[in-house]
Parts: sequence; C-alpha cells; structure tokens
Amino acid sequence: MTTTPTTAADETDPERPAPRPLDAEEVSRLLAAGTFGTLAAVRRSGHPHLTTVLYSWDPEERVARVSTTAERAKPRMLARDPHAALHVGGPDVWSFAVAEGEAEVSAPTTTPGDAVGRELLSLVPPFTDPAEEAAFLEEAVAEHRVVVRLRATRLYGTALDVSTPAPADG
Repeated sequence: MTTTPTTAADETDPERPAPRPLDAEEVSRLLAAGTFGTLAAVRRSGHPHLTTVLYSWDPEERVARVSTTAERAKPRMLARDPHAALHVGGPDVWSFAVAEGEAEVSAPTTTPGDAVGRELLSLVPPFTDPAEEAAFLEEAVAEHRVVVRLRATRLYGTALDVSTPAPADG
C-alpha cells in the first residue's frame, strides 16, 4: 500500500491553510519579541555551525547582538567568514523569522565600563543595584566577552495562520 504524504498546503484542498511569507516588518516584530535563537555561521569546511544564543534585536539598525567570549569557536569562525544567519522560532511551531547578513565581532571588553562593556550591558535587563552592574562589567572583562553584531541585509520568515477550534459545549 502506497500513501501520499500530505502537507499543510494542499493545493487540492482550499480549506487547508497555506504557509504565508512574512513581510520585513512582521519578521522584525518576531525578532524583537524573542530572546533565544539559533545563530548559524560557516565552518572552515563550509558546513554550517549552529548554536543556540541569547540575542537582542535592534529593529532600527536591523542588528542582532549576541554576547560570547573571544575564545569560543563562534567569533573565530565569524572573523574568518562573516556570513551568518539568526533563526528565531515564532509563537507556534509553524512560524519563524530569519535575519541574514554579515557579522562583525567586537574586540574584547578590557576595562569595566568601556564601550564594549556598555554594549554588553545593553543586552541584559537593567540592574537595580550599582554593585551588581559593576560586578557584571568586571566579570565581562575577566571572561574576555565580545559582542557579535549581525547586520541583517535580508529578513524573511513564514507563518501558518491556523485558528484553534473553540471547545465544544458538553
């Protein structure tokens, strides 16, 4: 017995919803709503390197920022080949957004409160205690923290608008 696989968008059944592309504004809103994503970089072999990251999206600059340490593979790969993409899941399993472009890696923060340290500070919720902020900046220096800035030249994504049926009375 042979079965034909079905997809969410079945051209023979107009009642089934089809995926729809998101426009740049919708993609930007989805990126801004998230905090975790998957950063894709290119290994020396040409294969993708994927890693889950905590990020911050600046819609005006179209830049995603990620904190990492200088010793990790990610900044080394991006320094060699800046092509990268950030994939972010949407509110359901059918939706996603991608920011694609070239990444740059900052120099490590070297003095608590320097420009890179302040940029790292902008990626976390504000501290209410100045001592906690100072400790964060000192730790960033000790860990050789850098900022990866992915400057998006292309935004794309998809949504599948599926409504949830109302519960039956009974």
